Amino acid sequence: MSAPSTSSPLVESAGLPKSPDGDPIFAAPWQAAAFAMTMRLHEQGVFSWTEWADALSAELHKPGRKADDSDYYDCWVAALSQLVTKPCIASTPDLDAPTRSWQRAAKATPHGKPIALENDPLR
Repeated sequence: MSAPSTSSPLVESAGLPKSPDGDPIFAAPWQAAAFAMTMRLHEQGVFSWTEWADALSAELHKPGRKADDSDYYDCWVAALSQLVTKPCIASTPDLDAPTRSWQRAAKATPHGKPIALENDPLR
């Protein structure tokens, strides 16, 4: 799955998986959603390019990363979570319940189908 071309500096993030044409590529729809959410929040001025680069870099350089970089978008989401909780846009407890619900929904969703919170078996 490939994203449309964009001129945002986010596309230049170190380690971002890209197609031969330089477009971001995603192994799963949630990765594209995280990318799009990040782009939109950056465009809206929620965080600067420098803040994003620093947060993503910190996550990418934490010990315990997978050698094959298959956890790149996990780092991406962790960086985004840190940036939206830091200025109190959303508190960690406000994000915990929906995050757990999303994770349960993802596990309960058949492969190839869109993940929806309605698929959370505890909902």
